[in-house]
Amino acid sequence: MDEPTSFPAPPPAEPGWAQGRSGESLPEVHRTIAVPAGASFWRKVLAFSGPGFLVAVGYMDPGNWATDLAGGAKFGYTLLSVIMISNLMAILLQHLCIKLGVATGRDLAQACRDHYSRPTVYFLWVLCELAIAACDLAEVVGSAIGLQLLFGIPLVWGCVITAFDVMIVLLLQHRGFRYIEALVITLILTIGGCFAVELIVAKPDLGGVFAGFIPRLEILKNSEMLYVAIGILGATVMPHNLYLHSSIIQTRKFVQNSAGKAEAIKFGTIDSTFALMFALFINAAILILAGAAFHGSGHQQVGEIQEAYHLLDGVLGVTFASTLFALALLASGQNSTLTGTLAGQIVMEGFLNIRLRPWLRRLITRAIAIVPAVLVIGFFGESKSTQLLVASQVCLSMQLGFACWPLMRFTGDRAKMGEFVNPWWIKLLGWGITLVIITLNVKLLLDILLPAPWTQWFYGLLGLHPAA
Repeated sequence: MDEPTSFPAPPPAEPGWAQGRSGESLPEVHRTIAVPAGASFWRKVLAFSGPGFLVAVGYMDPGNWATDLAGGAKFGYTLLSVIMISNLMAILLQHLCIKLGVATGRDLAQACRDHYSRPTVYFLWVLCELAIAACDLAEVVGSAIGLQLLFGIPLVWGCVITAFDVMIVLLLQHRGFRYIEALVITLILTIGGCFAVELIVAKPDLGGVFAGFIPRLEILKNSEMLYVAIGILGATVMPHNLYLHSSIIQTRKFVQNSAGKAEAIKFGTIDSTFALMFALFINAAILILAGAAFHGSGHQQVGEIQEAYHLLDGVLGVTFASTLFALALLASGQNSTLTGTLAGQIVMEGFLNIRLRPWLRRLITRAIAIVPAVLVIGFFGESKSTQLLVASQVCLSMQLGFACWPLMRFTGDRAKMGEFVNPWWIKLLGWGITLVIITLNVKLLLDILLPAPWTQWFYGLLGLHPAA
């Protein structure tokens, strides 16, 4: 393979773009999966199925578990509406990623490189690498907790063991991208199956569950409930998913004309919407399980994954509930690390046009996540694992707006998108979602970073009075 190069002389710029085209996204698998011409609707659905599930993994990763557990244990089923709303936001944002990749032939990182100045590109790249490392940190810790709960492996060694999934990605991608998609879908079905059994055993109040999906003004009035709701929103939309989806949709070999691109957008959106609805089931199941098991049984303060694991068997009265919970966590963490390594490759190649050997790129990404996890757990003890998960979500929150903004900017530009430019109603919804996400994440950061008197003053301006 050629030696890594950075910012070679670009080809002539296309209309609407300041720079020349960056090249193919994920070139080793670009347009490698054929879409049968003249096939039936369902055969085309099958041909385009896969990328949405890789993206959905980020919406059910270990970073979401703590917030869902806390929300269910403290408030029962009330915050199910927050999970539903955040999932609808995600469906729209991922649809826009599909449009960008199909219409322009660029992933989001390449589009940023071809549009912005070099200093801005480097700035966005650094932020995105930090976000991927933070997300990967959550997956490493989540997988390590799952290994510890199932097999008694210390967290430090569990973090080290997770490095070996790099080899799994390399092996499967070498055999074909469909193998990666098949493994991811298998792990997602494992998670779903575990929680389906858990819910049957927990026997939640179905009336309360359905009522929980109805948004309530109480969420905004109750400051403690609002804080948990913001945590759920902040942990749901992952910035690296926006880069990932705009790239892997291009693994499909669809016809490169208006009709072919429109069809790719249509079936890609069907794929991602179905997959994200499955992610909605997983996140809702975690919250429902916590609500049914802990909310009414005197365990409202359960917020840590390990604590929930140790309580489940006794609360539900069965001996396998905790094992299924830990198995689902391990599958969730392992799944997320597979897609995180792909996102890391897409971001580096897209922003900097640097081609590293895939094994080297993935080892670098994993080392950035494993080293801080091992150091913190080694020095401060395993009790700090939950704090690591929280810290990773803060880093993700800081970067999210820097991914949503260019996505909305590019897909709303007719010079770039042509006939696939966003209509006015999608622009309105998309920019509204972007501003809501940025505002909520800024507020979450202020709550965490500012001293208590300042946050009390800030809430006072809004007419809220949170508990100390």
